[in-house]
Amino acid sequence: MKDIKSALEKKVDKQDVKLTKSMSITDMIKALEPEIKKALPSVITPERFTRMALSAVNNTPKLAECSQMSFLAALMNAAQLGLEPNTSLGQAYLIPYQNKGKLECQFQLGFKGMIDLVYRNEKVQTIQAHCVYEEDYFEYELGLDSKLAHKPALANRGKMILVYAFFKLENGGFGFEVMSKEDIDIHALKYSKGYSSQYSPWKSNYEDMAKKTVIKKVLKYAPLKIDFQRAISVDETVKAEISIDMSEVQNEEIIDGQCTDVGEIEEK
Repeated sequence: MKDIKSALEKKVDKQDVKLTKSMSITDMIKALEPEIKKALPSVITPERFTRMALSAVNNTPKLAECSQMSFLAALMNAAQLGLEPNTSLGQAYLIPYQNKGKLECQFQLGFKGMIDLVYRNEKVQTIQAHCVYEEDYFEYELGLDSKLAHKPALANRGKMILVYAFFKLENGGFGFEVMSKEDIDIHALKYSKGYSSQYSPWKSNYEDMAKKTVIKKVLKYAPLKIDFQRAISVDETVKAEISIDMSEVQNEEIIDGQCTDVGEIEEK
């Protein structure tokens, strides 16, 4: 496995396969097919990978203008995790944004993708996240006798004020986390480099992304497998290489402090 990985990375680093800007998505994938095939999980064929790529670009045309390797690497992240990017399923997102003066593609887990990954751990019995609104009844208390109670209002719930997430294990262990909307916004602005992009799921699916944020926080207390930790390590990253294990590929440095709206990027 290590020999194959080393050979793959060496091939990509030396750019034995030349990619040109005039290449279509299909041509790029065909040019790199030997490397892509080695890095794909057994359940995904190069043909399905190509369909995923074309579908992602059809749903978000600006992706076609991103650096080619960042796009393919982000797509590979989704493929290795078994998640469909940029679809109504909300499992994962490929987000174009400007970094270091060029468009790059960031991979981002969606709320439903995060839930799917958590349930692959047999120790987890339940994982949930919910939004709380002004007119809901909500009470929680920390400590040795911690408690959490939420009764949603049946109508006219008002504005969203906070989000909570909890997990329960098969052995009876549990944990929960509560975050205010203000804290969630501060966290997203600080840690999600694609937050300001017009293509960010924060713009189109705010509540699910808020839930995902709180789930990531509560899972710090859950006894999850190393495989899961490696899976979520690729969340909100930009990579410029393809590997048999994308979690081992070094992330690209983020120069811009805040993502530029790709809709305002000057066409070269």
